[in-house]
Amino acid sequence: MNTHRWMSMQFFCFFITWGVFLPYWTGWLTHAKGLTVPQASLIMSFGLIARGLSTLVAFPYLSGKFSSKALLHGAGIGTLIAILFYIPSSSFSSLLIVTLAFQFLYPAMMPALDSAAGLLVQSNQLRDYGKSRQWGSIGFILAGIILSIFTAMLGDHVILWAFLLGIVVFVSLGFLRAPDILATKPPVDLEQKGGILKLFRIKHFGLVLSTVILLQAAHASYYNYGYLFLQEIHAPKYLIGVIINISVLAEIIFFANADRRFNKFSVGSLLAIAALGSTLRWILLFAFPNVIVFSIAQTLHAFSFAMAHYAFMKYLIKHISPVQIPKAQGVYSALALSWSTAIFTIFGGFLYEIEPRYAFIGMIASTIPAMILALVYRKLDVKKEGMIK
Repeated sequence: MNTHRWMSMQFFCFFITWGVFLPYWTGWLTHAKGLTVPQASLIMSFGLIARGLSTLVAFPYLSGKFSSKALLHGAGIGTLIAILFYIPSSSFSSLLIVTLAFQFLYPAMMPALDSAAGLLVQSNQLRDYGKSRQWGSIGFILAGIILSIFTAMLGDHVILWAFLLGIVVFVSLGFLRAPDILATKPPVDLEQKGGILKLFRIKHFGLVLSTVILLQAAHASYYNYGYLFLQEIHAPKYLIGVIINISVLAEIIFFANADRRFNKFSVGSLLAIAALGSTLRWILLFAFPNVIVFSIAQTLHAFSFAMAHYAFMKYLIKHISPVQIPKAQGVYSALALSWSTAIFTIFGGFLYEIEPRYAFIGMIASTIPAMILALVYRKLDVKKEGMIK
């Protein structure tokens, strides 16, 4: 199978399930399982901690033992088994236990996919990361549109069954032939055994990582309370999925054009623009709590998330060796997409209980420091990169 087609298909199918999980899971826990918002927030936060342990420790270790294809297929099967245990679970404790197992297995597929894409780009088997990654965004938006129709017709109980169907399809695709480099067990060498701390000896890795940690943490309230907030501001239920997916449409447009439009921008410049867009996004949601402004602010996801993620991938492909990519992805996923988000989820949940709008304005506590760090990195790296700022 064509490498671009294989990678695009993997992104597409995984992000269909992510489009069910990310916007709807907290709402599903509250509406279908009867939990309160603080209880659901606590479960999701503990789940993020488990996710961080998985991507920081288990994923980098296993990536040195198994091929990328084997990791993706194994994580998919494990996720399928874990999701089935949600069906009989109803108490807070049982849902917490299932979520810990589920979050340990499922989100590890994201760094595994990005690691696979990074390896293919470095080996010149994948020409444009952005063009493959955009299919993940298309899958995400498709899931949201379809699910919004079915939740309006059948209620939030359908969320679990939609995810289950999606993961079954993803596991089935795991039996397809993968590019040879991804189906081969990685070689063991001294560099691979160097440990995660060795990454921080790479110039500016710690600074870039700190910046993306802050930028991704700022999405905690949106990911966990955006669905609830739209109900709070009386968005039509059948339109909620469409509104949520405006952000993903903006993401698709960004990734489709990123390699062509932003190739000459430095990583520091991209991170600074991402921080600015993110800050504006959360200020708008706080200042104007209505459906129209929420929908307009969704377009800023192209900056707050997509540009930040693209900037980190750009840095990774240029500065990180192939054998260290899984470790770098594990650290990024654990710290930027898991633990920092877990902390800000609790913070955002506390603010949401006081006043829903506060959960969003509180996120600038991370975007403003991120902007400062991005500008510092841009200044340090301007002479080295010699790119258009």
